[in-house]
Amino acid sequence: MNKYLLDNTNSNYDKFPVIQVSGEEQSCVVGWENITSKLRSLLQQQNKKILIIECYQGVYDNEVLEAIQTRFPKACIFKTASVMKEQNILYNAIKEDVTDDEIFGYMTRYTMDVYFDTDKVEGMRELIATSSAEYVIVYGVGASYIWQNDSVIAYLDMARWEIQLRFRRNEVSNVGFENATQRTSLQYKQAFFVDWRICDRWKKQIMRQIDVFIDTNKAGEPKMVSAAALFKGLDIAASRPFRVVPYFDQGPWGGQWMKEICDLDREAVNYAWCFDCVPEENSLYLGFGDIYFEIPSIDLVFTHPVQLLGPNVYGRFGDEFPIRFDFLDTMEGGNLSLQVHPLVEYIQEKFGMHYTQEESYYILDAKEDAKVYLGVKEGTNPEDMISELRQAQKSGVFDAEKYVGIYPVKKHDHVLIPPGTIHCSGSNSMVLEISATPYIFTFKLWDWGRVGLDGRPRPINIEHGTHVIQWERTESWVKKEAINCFVPITEGNGWREERTGLHEREFIETRRHWFTGKVPHETNGSVQVLNLVKGREAIIESPSNAFAPFVVHYAETFIIPAAVGSYTIRPYGESEGKECATIKAYIRK
Repeated sequence: MNKYLLDNTNSNYDKFPVIQVSGEEQSCVVGWENITSKLRSLLQQQNKKILIIECYQGVYDNEVLEAIQTRFPKACIFKTASVMKEQNILYNAIKEDVTDDEIFGYMTRYTMDVYFDTDKVEGMRELIATSSAEYVIVYGVGASYIWQNDSVIAYLDMARWEIQLRFRRNEVSNVGFENATQRTSLQYKQAFFVDWRICDRWKKQIMRQIDVFIDTNKAGEPKMVSAAALFKGLDIAASRPFRVVPYFDQGPWGGQWMKEICDLDREAVNYAWCFDCVPEENSLYLGFGDIYFEIPSIDLVFTHPVQLLGPNVYGRFGDEFPIRFDFLDTMEGGNLSLQVHPLVEYIQEKFGMHYTQEESYYILDAKEDAKVYLGVKEGTNPEDMISELRQAQKSGVFDAEKYVGIYPVKKHDHVLIPPGTIHCSGSNSMVLEISATPYIFTFKLWDWGRVGLDGRPRPINIEHGTHVIQWERTESWVKKEAINCFVPITEGNGWREERTGLHEREFIETRRHWFTGKVPHETNGSVQVLNLVKGREAIIESPSNAFAPFVVHYAETFIIPAAVGSYTIRPYGESEGKECATIKAYIRK
C-alpha cells in the first residue's frame, strides 16, 4: 500500500524530461570512435589542422585524452594545465575570493587569464604556430584562451550537479590545482565562487564561435552534437513550456515521501532534497531521436536571456535565473537545521552577490504533527539566545522551543520567510521551497546535535547569523505577516485565483489557481515557474498553437518562458473532471 500516493496509484513523475529537436535526429553522434571520426572530418572539411578542445571544470581529463591520443596518434597535443600558474602562485591570486571560511567565499571578479602564466602561454602559442604536425590539439580549461584562430572548437560541457558528485568521489580537482582528495566542501566552495564564475564568463564569450558541443556527464558515454543543432534545441526551449532534469540527494534529516511520489530507490536511507528548478545546477535534455544530449540548463539562460526571462527580469538580474523551486522532504525524517538567510546589504558586502535568498515554504503534504519553526518568541533577549547557541556547539544541547516560534502546518499552507527570519521546517512535512536562487547562503544556527552523512559536524554560522537576524519578527509579526496570507484575486468559469505571497519584502510574487476547467494565463513579459500541487496531470496549451501541448504531472515543476505570452492550463487524462491546483511564481514589476 502506498502511503502518499492517493488511491494507491503509481508514480507518474517524469524524472527524465526531454525537449525533442525535430529534424536533427542525425546531428548527434555517440562514443569516442564516432566523435573523433567526426572531428577529423570537420578539420578536413574546413582545411584546418588545429583542434581546440575547451573544457568546463570537472571533465575526466584522462578519459578524454586517452580517446584523443589513441585516434590522433600523430597529433601534437598541448595541455593548458602545463601553462597555468604554479599552485601556490594561483592560490595567492584568488585567495581573497576563496577566503578562509568553511563554506562561503566571494564571487570572483577574475576572468580566464588569472589561471595562466603569461610567459608560458606565449611560449605555447609560438609552438602551436610553428608546429609541423599533421594535427595540433589544444586541450583543457582555457584551450580557446590559448588559441582560437583558424581552428575547429569543441566544447566539453558539464552540469554542476555531476561535478559535485565527482568531488564527493575524489575524482576531479579545482582548475589549476591537484586537490582531488581535498574535503568536498572546500572544493565546492572554490568551484562555486571562482571556477564556475570564470568558466561561465568564458563560455559566454566564446559560445557562438564553438563548432561542436560534447556531453561528458556520463563516464565512457560521450555524445557530440553540432553547435547549429544545439542552438536549434535551445531556440525551441525558449519558446515553449519545459522542465529541467531534476536531481535528488540524501541528507541527515531526509524523509520518505519522494521515494514514492518521484519513484526513487526504495532501498535508499532517505531523500532530503529534490532540485527541480535550479538552472545553475540542473541540466537540460535535448532529444536527438532516442539520444538524450545533456547540457547545463544555465546555457539556455546564457543564449536566450530576453526570450526566457523577459526584458525587465533580464535588465534587473542579468543572465541569471532568479527563481528557484526545490523539495525538502522530512516525512518520517527530522527537522531541518535552524537557520537564517542574509539581508541584501549583507550578502552584497560579504559575498559579492547582488540579491539574496528570499524564500517561502509551500506545504505539499503533511502529517498531523507537522510544524515550522519561524521567528522568535515575544520577549526573547538576543544576547541570551546567541549565548546559548554558542554554548550548544560544545554541549550539544539547545532549547529551540524556548526562543523560536513553533506553528502547526497542513497541506497547502504557505509560509513566507523574508531574509533575516529565523526558520526551519520540522519533521513530517513535504515542502515545496519557492525562493530566489542564491541558494548556498544559509547561516545554520543549530543543527540538533547532528553530523552530516560524511560523519563530520555540519558547519554552523552563528557569527554570520548574529548580523542578520531580525529580532522584531516575533509571534505577533509571524501570525500577521508570514502564514497563509491568502488574498482572493479573481475567478472564471471553473477556476479561481489567489495571491499567496511572497512577503512584501521579497521580489517574488506567487499565485495559486484552483481549477476544474481551463485557466487563462499570461506571462506579461516575465518568466514564470509553476508546480502542479494538486491533481495527477494537467496540460498546458497555446491559444494560438504557438507550441505543442505540454503535459505535466503531480509535483512536477515547469518553466514558462516570457516569450510564450498567453497560455492555458486545464486538467488532463486521469484528472479530467477533477479539481487541480498550481502554484505560480514570477518577478514583481
